Amino acid sequence: MSLEDSLIARGCWPVCGIDEAGRGPLAGPVAAAAVIMAPGHELRRLVRDSKKLSPSRRDHLFETIMQAPGVHVGFSLVDERCIDDINILQASLKAMKEAVLNLRLEPLYAVVDGNVAPDLPCRCYTVVRGDELEPSISAASIVAKVIRDRHMEQMDRLYPGYGFAQHKGYPTRAHYEALQRLGACPIHRRSFHGVTAIDQKKGQ
Repeated sequence: MSLEDSLIARGCWPVCGIDEAGRGPLAGPVAAAAVIMAPGHELRRLVRDSKKLSPSRRDHLFETIMQAPGVHVGFSLVDERCIDDINILQASLKAMKEAVLNLRLEPLYAVVDGNVAPDLPCRCYTVVRGDELEPSISAASIVAKVIRDRHMEQMDRLYPGYGFAQHKGYPTRAHYEALQRLGACPIHRRSFHGVTAIDQKKGQ
């Protein structure tokens, strides 16, 4: 039994699951989502860690999560300038907190993927590999991933040539080659070594 299920069995509800997407990329925001699913909701059996889903399956589950009765979703994007100002960990925690505050239903408990929890007014439990183990964290991982990916696809149209629609800002070979060719654009994270090293080299 998952921690979330054991909380619900003890009458501890609403419980929200929290996850983020985009800590590792060189460009773009970090996204976070918080999801509350009603006890016994059929989505609890269907959701999986977003990293283990095909893009089409992930998109389908995202639309289902966003439209399903008995499911509450909050999300947030914290941009690259804030990431540079306060560091990626603090920006991720900020996005998580904002996602919870954007929920229409206030949770009494939260289960958070990883080992660090944001500062929330409810009781928080951290769960390492929570996106694999806790249904509402799995759902949050899907929401955060899809929202961030769609944002980066929009950024690809705004800043063509970097391949954001393909690599979503992650440090792939194609992304590094584009950085070396074009330099950093406004959505690159200047505090990340992969960006600053190329910027310094181009400035010599």
